[in-house]
Amino acid sequence: MDLSRFPRRIYTPYVTPIEFLPRLSAILGGPKIWIKRDDMLGLAPGGNKTRKLEFLMADAISKNADSVITCGAPQSNHCRITLTAARKEGLSCHFVIEERISGTYSETASGNNFIFHLMGVESITVVPAGTNMAEAMQAKASELKKTGKSSYIIPGGGSNAIGSLGYVACAQELQQQLFDIALRIDHLVVGSGSTGTHGGLVAGFVGNNIQIPIWGVGVSRDPQDQEPLVYNLACAVAGLFNDSFKIQADHVKCIGGYWQPKYSVPNDAMIAAIKLFASSEGILLDPVYTGKVAAGMIGMIKLGKFNKDENILLMHTGGSPALHAYEAVLR
Repeated sequence: MDLSRFPRRIYTPYVTPIEFLPRLSAILGGPKIWIKRDDMLGLAPGGNKTRKLEFLMADAISKNADSVITCGAPQSNHCRITLTAARKEGLSCHFVIEERISGTYSETASGNNFIFHLMGVESITVVPAGTNMAEAMQAKASELKKTGKSSYIIPGGGSNAIGSLGYVACAQELQQQLFDIALRIDHLVVGSGSTGTHGGLVAGFVGNNIQIPIWGVGVSRDPQDQEPLVYNLACAVAGLFNDSFKIQADHVKCIGGYWQPKYSVPNDAMIAAIKLFASSEGILLDPVYTGKVAAGMIGMIKLGKFNKDENILLMHTGGSPALHAYEAVLR
């Protein structure tokens, strides 16, 4: 898979580390748990969206955009990192925020919302749950066009074929990294939400013949709804390479049951997972994504889905600034 023909900005001039979690592994009684620290990616303070934005921002710049528009929930990590990239590139940045749970948006909220204002986002448009976000972003682009601005629209989570190239690049990085440290991984666990990270990894693993099963823990949908979305995006990524390889439906594996009652709404398993990672390994997870993904991994271990002598790699996709907005729940 030749990524060199796609324009790319470099926001992380290093490989993110893989760390062994011995205390967590011992507490859970095996398997051996490792973590890929994509929370340490560039763009304050890192997270999976950084890899996607290396390709998306390069595409925006190649199209002479002077503004970017994107969308997300009130505590969106994606919006935060997009704004950080825009500041780095000297572009204006506009958000459409979907208030997915009525009454939860607050102009004075902590967490990522505080960072939005600290970095001086140009505008935030708040819309109710169920709004067509593509149309809302296009309306903002039309409004900006009247003032002479040229906008580039980035989908929620940066999850389209171009953005997902970031996790094709991650697959290639991971393949070399595992070889360099002589580590065999038997399963990879990752969050599956807007599908860009999961779909990009599937395409990258298939295209680079990395034969490690990927388990996507749903953060907003159960498998019957999530798997077709991941599959379609992985196929779209493969299509960028002129169908040099094919994605099969059985390459996509999702796990459900850990995201309820709703996206971004806390549950007991998530709270327990966040406290366990923090107290045993000093690693901060977030309440919306990685906390529920870790809960899913722990649940799979307790159900005997993995052998005790296997090596499991958890993809840490970042998001810890959102912890501050959930302090009351986590206390």
